[in-house]
Amino acid sequence: MSDKKNRRIVLASRPTGKPTPENFRFEEAPLPAPAEGQVLLETLYLSLDPYMRGRMSAGRSYAKPVEVGAVMEGGTVARVLASRHADYAVGDIVLSHSGWQTHALSDGAGLRKLDPAAAPISTALGVLGMPGFTAYAGLLTIGRPKAGETVVVAAASGPVGSAVGQIARIKGARAVGIAGGADKCAFVRELGFDAAIDHRAPDFTARLAEACPQGIDVYFENVGGAVWDGVFPLLNDFARIPVCGLIAQYNATGDFPGPDRLPVVMRDVLSKSLTIRGFIQREFTDQRPAFYTEMAQWIADGRVRYREDVVQGLDRAPEAFIGLLEGRNFGKLVIEVAKD
Repeated sequence: MSDKKNRRIVLASRPTGKPTPENFRFEEAPLPAPAEGQVLLETLYLSLDPYMRGRMSAGRSYAKPVEVGAVMEGGTVARVLASRHADYAVGDIVLSHSGWQTHALSDGAGLRKLDPAAAPISTALGVLGMPGFTAYAGLLTIGRPKAGETVVVAAASGPVGSAVGQIARIKGARAVGIAGGADKCAFVRELGFDAAIDHRAPDFTARLAEACPQGIDVYFENVGGAVWDGVFPLLNDFARIPVCGLIAQYNATGDFPGPDRLPVVMRDVLSKSLTIRGFIQREFTDQRPAFYTEMAQWIADGRVRYREDVVQGLDRAPEAFIGLLEGRNFGKLVIEVAKD
């Protein structure tokens, strides 16, 4: 073990606008040895998620930014390589938050043991992890879909959006997904959505209106930008809008283009009695036990399906992350850091 190195990717500089490869730096360090009460983890899978873009900036947010020179943060699935912790044995597979590196020390805080026989372990970073739980809690707590209502979700082929639409269908609602490109829209339809609309189509707004003849009762916001502009006029009275992400705006610099739409938005918030609520999934941690039980059952029953976009090798994480922000991934993006 002493011959091994910990390979890691740190934040080299804060991006202005779109991240570039120069914002990341590769480093090597000696492999640490666990002290009493610690475990040494070997990263098997690293999750790449849009929220990481916000952590690269120093602006005010719901969580502290990654410091320049620090390891990029992220959820991981890892194997216990060495243990001096009573609750963990060598070979245990755990959900952790080790970041963009091949190895990490942990005192056990925040670790959750995984059963490799129950589901592919990578799903703990996707449909059975933070993205799936984000969809579950945000839709059911804020969106509150009712049978017969229309639920629209942006980024519908992604890990959050695809789960939102399938859960909406389970609850008896119509599900309309918005995605980028013919292949992603075809996948959304395969998942059982009632309609899939390509936001890149020149007649996107007209197609969305046609797919929502009774208007929109729940809009699960992942994107913002032009997609929001197409959705907003179709919102029904008492529509609920869980705001999960605004990926179209994450790389923006300076003032947003176009006219000030806030007066129009506020007018309709009032006149239509709209509920718009931003949320972070950790606000609903009390719902996690129900989520793990229900989502596992829905997957076993074939009522929820998922897709993963697996990229081989930690060194490809910066390129894959930049592509994620541009919509180049197809499904839940994970880096396979080491073979499981």
